[in-house]
Amino acid sequence: TEGVSGTFLTLQATTAPVSSCELPTGDVVDVYQREFLALRDRLHAAEQESLKRSKELNLVLDEIKRAVSERQALREGEGNRTWGRLTEDPRLKPWNVSHKHVLHLPTVFHHLPHLLAKESSLQPALSPQEKEDSVIVVLIAETDPQYTSVVTENIKALFPTEIHSGLLEVISPSPHFYPDFSRLRESFGDPKERVRWRTKQNLDYCFLMMYAQSKGIYYVQLEDDIVAKPNYLSTMKNFALQQPSEDWMILEFSQLGFIGKMFKSLDLSLIVEFILMFYRDKPIDWLLDHILWVKVCNPEKDAVSGRCYTGLAGDRQSPGPGGASGRQGKIRDKDFGKQALRKEHVNPPAEVSTSLKTYQHFTLEKAYLREDFFWAFTPAAGDFIRFRFFQPLRLERFFFRSGNIEHPEDKLFNTSVEVLPFDNPQSDKEALQEGRSATLRYPRSPDGYLQIGSFYKGVAEGEVDPAFGPLEALRLSIQTDSPVWVILSEIFLKKAD
Repeated sequence: TEGVSGTFLTLQATTAPVSSCELPTGDVVDVYQREFLALRDRLHAAEQESLKRSKELNLVLDEIKRAVSERQALREGEGNRTWGRLTEDPRLKPWNVSHKHVLHLPTVFHHLPHLLAKESSLQPALSPQEKEDSVIVVLIAETDPQYTSVVTENIKALFPTEIHSGLLEVISPSPHFYPDFSRLRESFGDPKERVRWRTKQNLDYCFLMMYAQSKGIYYVQLEDDIVAKPNYLSTMKNFALQQPSEDWMILEFSQLGFIGKMFKSLDLSLIVEFILMFYRDKPIDWLLDHILWVKVCNPEKDAVSGRCYTGLAGDRQSPGPGGASGRQGKIRDKDFGKQALRKEHVNPPAEVSTSLKTYQHFTLEKAYLREDFFWAFTPAAGDFIRFRFFQPLRLERFFFRSGNIEHPEDKLFNTSVEVLPFDNPQSDKEALQEGRSATLRYPRSPDGYLQIGSFYKGVAEGEVDPAFGPLEALRLSIQTDSPVWVILSEIFLKKAD
């Protein structure tokens, strides 16, 4: 849904002084280390406050420039109200600004000129009292006031203590924040609705970052449909503080899209401006890759040899298996606790192939080996996903799950599960006859595959008729064009005993 997303922002930590004579040597070291980290936090906070004041002065200057520019544009009868020429105005004298010397740098009004039509377009559509809460910022990314009000009241009812203590803050964009989405061009094989969704999502992230950049030292992007791993907050904060230097741009606590990405609040202005330049063109995780590419790579580095990718990895760090879960957050998934997020099982050796175009590194091979999920561009009728076994084998059952927590709609629709029996001339006549009679009960494709199941609500599961005998391959066949991309998040083929 386009509904609710959130961000977590860490607070600066302070500790009371402790006399070293009261503690053993090891404890003294720990105390000094904690005080050092607290001092580091306070220095960050001071730097952040300085940046905030600088931004406020820049905003004042931008407002003056905009007002003068609009007045000049109206005077000259020009249609562009965003970038009119500055006039000689006495209010600009303190900054030594005139139309002869001003360099016009892009602002949010350059990328989103429609915001000039309403003064409230960049203000959250909530009361001043609600704006005072901080730390966890929940963005209701909707423009319907009635819907926003209902969700806000539900959050207040569910988390009254957190709201009143300042732990939780709820915001919503002004209805005038979003541009007209009717003229977006289709790209990457996506239908207009998906292009609109991802474009709006990019602007949602920008609004959230712009609002939250002065709220803390670090910014972490979360979503409303994720589940939390115990101690995820401490894990993320400690991992950030333990970095040997501040020369990092992203700390990655999840491999999924834009979830669990930590940034320094000081970098948010750069990130927002980059996203605003290209928010119509690509999804947010692609833009994030481009930001890293621009920041790290240069023509002198040989991308083929991998040196540039090594640099990217250095700026995009992750705590690894011992760190926070790939699905951080405070809202529990309905299946959390009933079963593991990723089932532990081993699929039989097989050659995997597909006619679908794979997105980035989310390959079918990794999904089959349980290392990641498979993600591909929009399927069309006739596309397939195939598992050809290195040796014919008997299967007892199959299970496939499409979609995942972050992209629940990227499912397989109107897709059949098919098997290709292995014709063994040495088989017992009775068994062979039994298998032939069994195949008559299943629809057969022109190339000999038998349909034994299909996807329903993104899942396909069932038993394999033992009368088939050993199987040469199993295939997922897509019967009609799909409106969305596809994710295959779980593959389980159980061999018969």
